[in-house]
Amino acid sequence: MSLTYFLFQVVVALLAIVTYCLHRKFTYFKRRGIPYDTPHLIRGNMDGYKKTKTVHQIYQDYYNKYRNSKAPFVGFYLFQKPAAFIIDLELAKQILIKNFSNFSDKGLYYNEKDDPMSAHLFNLDGPQWRLLRSKLSPTFTSGKMKFMYPTVVSVAEEFMAVMHEKVSENSVLDVRDLVARFTVDVIGTCAFGIQCNSLRDERAEFLHFGRRALLDARHGKLLTVLMLSYPSLGRRLGLQQNAIHIQNFYHRIVKETVRLREKENIKRNDFMDMLIALKNQKEMTLDNGEVVKGLTMEEVVAQSFVFFIAGFDTSSSTMGFALYEMAKNQEIQDKVRAELEEVLQSHDHKLTYECIQDLKYLNQVINETLRHYTIIPNVDRVAAKRFVVPGNPKFVIEAGQSVIIPSTAIHRDPIIYPEPNEFRPERFSPEESANRPSVAWLPFGEGPRNCIGQRFGQMQARTGLALLIKNFRFSTCSKTDDPLIFNTNSAVLLGLKGGIHLKLEAL
Repeated sequence: MSLTYFLFQVVVALLAIVTYCLHRKFTYFKRRGIPYDTPHLIRGNMDGYKKTKTVHQIYQDYYNKYRNSKAPFVGFYLFQKPAAFIIDLELAKQILIKNFSNFSDKGLYYNEKDDPMSAHLFNLDGPQWRLLRSKLSPTFTSGKMKFMYPTVVSVAEEFMAVMHEKVSENSVLDVRDLVARFTVDVIGTCAFGIQCNSLRDERAEFLHFGRRALLDARHGKLLTVLMLSYPSLGRRLGLQQNAIHIQNFYHRIVKETVRLREKENIKRNDFMDMLIALKNQKEMTLDNGEVVKGLTMEEVVAQSFVFFIAGFDTSSSTMGFALYEMAKNQEIQDKVRAELEEVLQSHDHKLTYECIQDLKYLNQVINETLRHYTIIPNVDRVAAKRFVVPGNPKFVIEAGQSVIIPSTAIHRDPIIYPEPNEFRPERFSPEESANRPSVAWLPFGEGPRNCIGQRFGQMQARTGLALLIKNFRFSTCSKTDDPLIFNTNSAVLLGLKGGIHLKLEAL
């Protein structure tokens, strides 16, 4: 037998094995009798991804197609990864809360060895996640938020000064860009103790790298699909999530900050102080009595990075969308302003931490914004063990099976939220909220693995919006897009094309 013929047989055999494996994968739901759309070989059911559709639109279209079916979940291919796409809210509650112990993992890609910055709290699974969550939870209590609040207010006051200067020069501004600068400066100060000066310097490096971190991928589309579809293989191949220049910047900034604070014994009562304290603890006792080691420097870098990225874009997007809706709906803006004046009067005209907790209607506006403009399109989970859907023995989520709970689609379901395209903050009054399941509103997830930074994000958004509404009246103008144009090239988060241009009038 010639070598050429032998190699030909090997290639044929390998092709046959690959073809069989792909056939098994792409008939996964068909063999189980679960509804699904026939997937593309590479894109799966993500047709239009980063081209003609946002991830939000892909999920919403899929949900709308199957939401009236009797199925508690349907099959969905996240590229080449088969996932249970949840339709039924009771099943979502089972996964996120009642059976959390079986669905505590997310199954997202991270590579602790080659890209330690990707091994942060949002991505991690298993014992690593539980341990890190236990270590970090005390840093996000309401007491710690109150400690950080004066720092947030000081940045917000500088923000108002910049806004007044800009409005005196031009009454039409891109508020999406300006609130992004505000959140960069808040988080840069709270997470790193650095005066980022993004509000006055368009070329500030924190602003630049914050934006690039959300846009620059380490690898091209093909390898990105491989990481998402086959995370274990991606780790073995050493694939990295974050671009090298992004890794270098955040490693340098965090290490320089830690070194300076430890050398000069600087204390600021901020997030970085808390991380340094955890790093310097040789041992710490968790709530369950377990004794563990403190954070490593790589863990400090990773948590600082995710805190910055998560808080920067999600909060600024929420603030921008809220201002846009209040500009379109002047009666809502007037109601927010009237509430603010009343609350400030009862707090000696000082915007204290307690004051922003009392802004109930403003909070309803923020909650409705997060429903109407869901920043992160879904909640991810993975089953640890085989799970039979109660009352539906035919529907089984196998061990290792990925789960997608489509937040953005649930938030636009007309059965749950009548007239979902209408912006109505009253949906989140105590009376209306009590009539909906808790899992009907998922911008921060739900259950034990909800967003750990929720309190900080809400504090930052409430403070910024309160001062903006106190100081300015917002209205639409000829440059205001209606409807807004979303960026289909955004990988996950709800991005915009062209910003949000509004007319401002100083009060």
